[in-house]
Amino acid sequence: MIRAEKITKRYQRREGPVLALADVSLEVAEGEFISIVGPSGCGKSTLLMTLGCLIRPTEGKVWLDGRSVYDLSHDEAAALRLKTIGFVFQTFNLVPYLTALENVQIPLYLSGVSPTQQQERAEHLLDKVGLGDRLSHKPSELSVGQQQRVALARTLANRPRLILADEPTGNLDPALAEEMLDHLEELHQEGVTVVMVTHDPRMAARAQRQLRLVEGRVSATEAVNTR
Repeated sequence: MIRAEKITKRYQRREGPVLALADVSLEVAEGEFISIVGPSGCGKSTLLMTLGCLIRPTEGKVWLDGRSVYDLSHDEAAALRLKTIGFVFQTFNLVPYLTALENVQIPLYLSGVSPTQQQERAEHLLDKVGLGDRLSHKPSELSVGQQQRVALARTLANRPRLILADEPTGNLDPALAEEMLDHLEELHQEGVTVVMVTHDPRMAARAQRQLRLVEGRVSATEAVNTR
């Protein structure tokens, strides 16, 4: 589903150039669940955002479903991202002045879905994550765990085939972290491809395969869960 070939990413900082990724190549098969681990600052999030069509590499190529994503136009890449990829971030990025229902409707609105279908789909997803009675609540009126579930429902709105999760449990207590991992595992069992960045070895072990980065380079890749 995803193939990255010799990805290098350099940033120019005031103090000089910074090498975030160095000659990284990898493949992620359809329906796979992999975790990306490594020390802070090793390039994990940069790699994830590069795979997600959000950060253009300095060198190298990324293919998604056989299409070289950084050879597409801006509009073509945005359409591919909206249709195919769902993002889960450490911060929920909910719009504070919108209700839970309206937050989940955002990607549906951007995809041109009719208002009636937007509402039906958003209500269904919020009910699925246990928030069917919180449709009109704004983020400030929800607990952290409830905000997390609204964000997950929004991620699923366009039925993505690929979920990219960047430290999805980083701001959660252990119980909520387990709940998030349970949701990701359930999606994986339904056939969704999941790529997750995490610093937590216990969470990383929930994936099928683990890729380790050190100083922007792949140092190891191994099967960790054969269930």
